[in-house]
Amino acid sequence: MQFVRITSIDDPLFAKMHAMMQRVFPADEVLEFPKWADPLKDDGLRVCVAVHEGEVVGATEYRYYPDMNVAMTDFTIVGKEGLSIGRFLYLNRKADLERWARRHGKTPLGMFAEIYDPYRAKAHAFGGIKPMDPYVRREVLSHLGYRRLDFAYVHPSWTNTGGAVSELDLCFLPTDEGMLSLSAVLIASFLTGYYSVLANKPAAWHEMIELLQREQQIALKSL
Repeated sequence: MQFVRITSIDDPLFAKMHAMMQRVFPADEVLEFPKWADPLKDDGLRVCVAVHEGEVVGATEYRYYPDMNVAMTDFTIVGKEGLSIGRFLYLNRKADLERWARRHGKTPLGMFAEIYDPYRAKAHAFGGIKPMDPYVRREVLSHLGYRRLDFAYVHPSWTNTGGAVSELDLCFLPTDEGMLSLSAVLIASFLTGYYSVLANKPAAWHEMIELLQREQQIALKSL
């Protein structure tokens, strides 16, 4: 299996990856095909696929923010069972992020991820792929060490229509397993920058950011 970075929408692997995303994720979680052109060129973003026998069988998108010393896993897709794709993506992403941080003389504080709450995301079939089932994914990510940030989380729809998506929790994988909370200001700063590409944000998102800016720390809870 190969771990391949995609840097252009003209790469045939990108079309395969985007089609896989559309099969697996709800529409408001998938950026339109042409709007990927500029992000893929950004050296601060990694969009990588797992290629097995010429086919895209998995994908992950992630980034590292040197100024905040945190990473973000935008998504991880396991498109086929029985190939240990999740483990393959995890190890390659982890190694790349560690190299990335070392170039800045740092060890990452940890990594954010939006994780579906299976009790609120029951309507999604996730392409009928069992490893993508929200119950399975949540337990796997819990095993990896992700913990839920204890606040009511919403995010703007990637369709950029101003809708609010509230079926996910914002979670964090701390490098220090003894960490019990995370700076609320850091979370607000991260989310403000992360969603700056979307012009239309719901009122609930702005209210959430204002609430975070008034807090000191947000507890890390079990998934």
